[in-house]
Amino acid sequence: MCLILFMFVACILLYEHQYLAQVSAPEVLFPRHLAQEGMFTINSRGRLGNQMGQYATLYALAKMNGRPAFILPQTHDFLAPLFRISLPVLHNTTINQIPWNNYKLNDWMEEQYRHIPGQYVRLTDSPGSWTFYHHLRQEILREFTLHDHLREEAQRLLRGLMVNGSQPSTFVGVHVRRGDYVYLMPKVWKGVVADRGYLQQALAWFRTHHSSPLFVVTSNDMAWCRDNIDASRGDVVFAGNGLEGSPGRDFALLMQCNHTIMTIGTFGFWAGYLTGGQTIYLANYTLPKSALRKFFKPKAAFLPEWIGIPADLSPLFKH
Repeated sequence: MCLILFMFVACILLYEHQYLAQVSAPEVLFPRHLAQEGMFTINSRGRLGNQMGQYATLYALAKMNGRPAFILPQTHDFLAPLFRISLPVLHNTTINQIPWNNYKLNDWMEEQYRHIPGQYVRLTDSPGSWTFYHHLRQEILREFTLHDHLREEAQRLLRGLMVNGSQPSTFVGVHVRRGDYVYLMPKVWKGVVADRGYLQQALAWFRTHHSSPLFVVTSNDMAWCRDNIDASRGDVVFAGNGLEGSPGRDFALLMQCNHTIMTIGTFGFWAGYLTGGQTIYLANYTLPKSALRKFFKPKAAFLPEWIGIPADLSPLFKH
């Protein structure tokens, strides 16, 4: 049975290799020994931040289990326009023919994930916790290196910004996640999104700890940010374009800053993780009995050295 399965997969991969040689499908390479070694891949869910978390988790767990890693075309379409990712892409024909063993992951690292059974493993759900890949931090940073044109454009924009007539030495990227979370957090997850008070505290912290920082604000609701973030000091710039369908420009801006203020969501997490420096995040933003706590562990979501400012949960108790 194993021999038949090996020959079956080998034939599929040979066909795919010959087919792909005739079409423009970059980054799709299949080593001849692939059918014997097996492979890891991961499902493709969500937008940019989720895709990055899935990619990093696949990268780490495949290496941990001694298997080659391949990404789905959807993952490639999200990440390749922004980053110099290196994992090869599976063609759709191959995806549909491989006898996958679906393996469900929690969103935090567990000891059993070091020994995942099966030869052709497709990791499922939407894992992204730093606990999977932080031991490979330098490799992950390399995988998510921005393409030169995005980095250079972001740096040009930042160089042209001023704080009260002077060029700042410290840039703080601010990402405010709203959109569907404005409804989902209170109605579904019994939680809140970042409010005006949280952002005032976060900006005040950086003003206290750094000399003349400039806050570079991005969001998927820039109108709300302009109404709720006090820019009267001259040290806040509303630089984001708010385009969820093409987030590369905003993400590049955040990455070129020195520090990060995030609210909630994976987009903000990855801005903080890749930027380095100090990161402030919204902490304790759900009620203790929120269903979100069943698959979301704050200790696995935010780095220990990051600074959490507790959310104001009082709106959840208003009728």
